[in-house]
Amino acid sequence: MAMSLAAYAAAAPAMMINDQDFVDKINSQPGILWKAGMNSRFENVPLKAFKSLNGVKPDSWGMVQALPKEETGINDLDIPKEFDSETNWPHCATVINDIRDQSNCGCCWAFGGASAASDRLCIATNGSVAVPLSAQDVCFCSSEDGCDGGQISTPWEFIGSHGAVTGGQQKFSGSGPDPDPFAGKGFCSDFSLPHCHHHGPQGSDPFPAEGAKGCASQTSPSCPKKCDAESKHDFKTDKWTFTGGVKQASGEEAIQKAIMKGGPVETAFTVYTDFANYVSGIYHHVSGSVEGGHAVRMVGWGVENGTKYWKVANSWNPYWGEKGYFRIKRGNSEGGIEDGVTYSSAKAKWSKKA
Repeated sequence: MAMSLAAYAAAAPAMMINDQDFVDKINSQPGILWKAGMNSRFENVPLKAFKSLNGVKPDSWGMVQALPKEETGINDLDIPKEFDSETNWPHCATVINDIRDQSNCGCCWAFGGASAASDRLCIATNGSVAVPLSAQDVCFCSSEDGCDGGQISTPWEFIGSHGAVTGGQQKFSGSGPDPDPFAGKGFCSDFSLPHCHHHGPQGSDPFPAEGAKGCASQTSPSCPKKCDAESKHDFKTDKWTFTGGVKQASGEEAIQKAIMKGGPVETAFTVYTDFANYVSGIYHHVSGSVEGGHAVRMVGWGVENGTKYWKVANSWNPYWGEKGYFRIKRGNSEGGIEDGVTYSSAKAKWSKKA
């Protein structure tokens, strides 16, 4: 009798993520909706190495549930079969399609919040303020050690209370085009840690893999107190904030309504070791142990061959997955991804911090 994938995994505690047999067994599972591939980041490294790369702390869910919910006024019957924030708000498409890179640092929680807040700022101002809010500011000013992880409520509370300056991606040092759509715009505080290749096959990704030369494990820099030398902005007057409070939504329909009403939201989900091998398709857990929580930005949803999915923006650069995005099964809270999202109120008024 052939050994099941679960039995195979259980029998091989020192299994390597780049074990071809393991990848083949994932891809051969009946009904699998996604493609697995080899992962240069984990060459000769066991599965357990994936644990340190997830940055959402265990108490995040409870903090999200303590936030108030928001009435959208949208009926269930008004929810469309498919929805994409980028096409629904074309005047904010550049901001929404900005796929950033968290480097070899566990600050996914800050990237998910800073990116979704940038989207909502643009949408709330009808495209008149289309700027990236600084992940550098959010990650290292709202936390003493942002690279060590955080909660998905923190970015929103920080921006609502203190404001966040503008800031693009890190300096580009690879070949080909700069992945930052805002490159050269001179925003206040760009992300300072290096670009990295994250998970899945290297493909055309020009950046070094995590742990390789040029992408060492990062420690948190100090909270920025002034804008970058090449910026023409002033740190004290460049901060964007909002009124209306931080909101949360739980469950498929409530999350869809929150996105339809005000734009992308931040969420977190449980990462299993097989997610390290994701290449494309609609992800659903097949095998492997729980390795931690990861924060991401939900931008829309759809249906493919009868399977419902969420469209989710990651912070592992645009060479990863489906041009920086991944799709994940919708309606069953795969990995807990529908258990609670955070966002600024759809009625929020955005302005410069006084």
